[in-house]
Amino acid sequence: MKSFCRTLVLAAALAAAPVHAQEAGSVTGDKATDMAVDLVVVRPLGFVGAVIGTVGFVLALPFTVPSGSVGETAEAWIGEPLEYTFNRPLGNFDQCGADRHPCGNSP
Repeated sequence: MKSFCRTLVLAAALAAAPVHAQEAGSVTGDKATDMAVDLVVVRPLGFVGAVIGTVGFVLALPFTVPSGSVGETAEAWIGEPLEYTFNRPLGNFDQCGADRHPCGNSP
């Protein structure tokens, strides 16, 4: 378990480290590394974010129902994290959906 945690921290550090000779559209400079970091770090964090967003959405319902902002809140707190997690190509951190719109923006 300790080795797994070290690997996870190293992968996150590599993903966040600046790269000077970066391939166009790549975060780490290598598409295969981007895919690995996406699969091991980013997708699980996106799923956790969607779960936390769902809990927050349920807790916020007493406030969003009277204001009429239920749909907007659901999209921002649940829909966008789920789209980022499940509806984009592996290793592509910018585009979501079949039409490849920018993540976080509705098509």
